[in-house]
Amino acid sequence: MSEPLIVNEKDGSQFGQMPQDTILRAALRAGIGMSYECNSGGCGGCKFELVEGDIETLWADAPGLSERDRRRGRHLACQCRAVGDIRIKVSTASEYVPPLPPQRQGAVFTGATDITHDIREFRFTTEGNAAFLPGQYAMLDLPGVGASRAYSMANTPNEHGEWHFQIRRVAQGKGTAALFEQLRPGDEVGLDGPYGVAFLRTDAPRDLVCVAGGSGLAPMISIARGAAEAGLLQERRLHFFYGARTPQDVCGQAMLAVLEGFGDRIRYYPVVSEPGEDWAGASGFVHTHLPAVLPASLPEFEFYFAGPPPMTQALQEMLMVDYRVPFEQIHFDRFF
Repeated sequence: MSEPLIVNEKDGSQFGQMPQDTILRAALRAGIGMSYECNSGGCGGCKFELVEGDIETLWADAPGLSERDRRRGRHLACQCRAVGDIRIKVSTASEYVPPLPPQRQGAVFTGATDITHDIREFRFTTEGNAAFLPGQYAMLDLPGVGASRAYSMANTPNEHGEWHFQIRRVAQGKGTAALFEQLRPGDEVGLDGPYGVAFLRTDAPRDLVCVAGGSGLAPMISIARGAAEAGLLQERRLHFFYGARTPQDVCGQAMLAVLEGFGDRIRYYPVVSEPGEDWAGASGFVHTHLPAVLPASLPEFEFYFAGPPPMTQALQEMLMVDYRVPFEQIHFDRFF
């Protein structure tokens, strides 16, 4: 049976869909810039209108669709597959064209290390290069988990096929249960990537600000490492903020401390929202500390951030509304 052909009536583009792909992944694999962020049904960035043909919906209750969207017949490209040839209407833009085409491959689990009481680094290897940009993520197909899970890489691209993911355990989460409880060295999982638009911009001339919360640590550490490896921090500075709930959740400093320039060109600022009696550092919500700590006006920086939705939303609103930071200087992928 031939691959279903998908035609986008908005821009005239067309592409085939391989059996395991969603409409979104098929488009990105073909080099078409379909708008998206999370690739997991949460953000709603890949909404489309079905004009003709049949589709299979993988997650009917995905939170990225509102009831109004459903009444209007909208669908999520990351949660749908074409059943035969179809015609759709969906937004595309050059900024979403993958700089590196995502590829499916097998990845062998090689080991894990605890970072905090609930964040662990999982390391995998693939044949050939680990091709991605700092700040991007991959979709993992885990044993016993019906749907792919999106996790950000914490390391940088390399020729050794090494992919490192720093993942926070989620209560009753099928994906993290498989990782934390079932996975053993030598086990193989499916890896599809890279994805994501919040990757390091090496041509941006401004100092960098990274803001991480929870397991949003991984892409921000990748960006910090990538900036150091690319020599960006010889002329620029990097300000790294980490927002934690309690003091025992604070992490990231040890990974930054081994980078050249730490303490001078690289600065680390932990902020705890529930400090208790023994915490002597900054407390409150992490985004509120940026204006007081950064040494220049906010529009002079390049911003990268990842973390819980309330944090990313509050930070985006503060930067754009309160401080008029240009949108092209703000980089994040929404996850839910």
